[in-house]
Parts: sequence; C-alpha cells; structure tokens
Amino acid sequence: MLNDMQIVLRLVASVFLSGLIGLERQVQRRNAGLRTHILVCLGSCLIMLTSLYVFDIYNGVASIDPSRIAAGVITGIGFLGAGAILRDQTEIKGLTTAASLWITAGIGLAVGCGFYTGAITATILTIAVLLVLRYAERKVLDKVAERK
Repeated sequence: MLNDMQIVLRLVASVFLSGLIGLERQVQRRNAGLRTHILVCLGSCLIMLTSLYVFDIYNGVASIDPSRIAAGVITGIGFLGAGAILRDQTEIKGLTTAASLWITAGIGLAVGCGFYTGAITATILTIAVLLVLRYAERKVLDKVAERK
C-alpha cells in the first residue's frame, strides 16, 4: 500500500508534468491549455490511485478489478463534460469546466472509499490550478503579447 507521501508526490508530479505540456499549448494559443491539461492529468492520477487503494483494501476479501472504477467514471463523466463544452463560430469554450467536472468525479471516488489524503490533496491542487494558475496564465500571456 502506498504511504501518504507517495500519494502526495504522485499527485504533485502529475500537476508538474502536465503543466509543462499545458503551458506549451497555452503559449501556442490552443483551445485546451495549461489548466485543462493539468486537470485531466490530475484526475487520471487520482482515479488510478483510488483504484489501487480500493484494490488494496478489498484484496482477498472480495473479487475486485481496480480498473473497473476508473473505466466507469471516465466513461460517465465524459458525457457530462461534453455538455459543458460550447463551440462558437470562432472558439470553443468550457474545456476547463469540463476538466474540473472530471476531476471532481475523481475526488468523489476518493472520498467515497475513504481515500482522504488523495481527495484532500487533489482538491487543494485543483483549487490552486483554477485560481492561482488563471493569474499565472494572464501574466505569461501578457509577457508574450508585450514581446510582439
């Protein structure tokens, strides 16, 4: 079973690694940018950690397939997230909202099975992504615009 430090480290690492990709996409002015990439990766990491955690809890007690949790949530939340995405003539809106719905589903899974360390850490990181990185995105984009 993973210890709390390993859980936090994996969640933070998912934010860092996906943030690098998301920042590049943002600088390139792609529709899915920094926050969207981070939320998708953070959600995937949390769902995987939750699946592993549930498997460890019930291993030997019940027949549990850890991949079924992640597969079911990803399928279900995909439909909900698609409803949050709006396409205009010139742009697509709602990608970050769809990703935040998706991570929220992962947090719900974690809390539901008692995986509080993962859920709390993911919640804090998600709030940081949505609030703090919005400011960072503006600063980066303003600096890029100043160079032109």
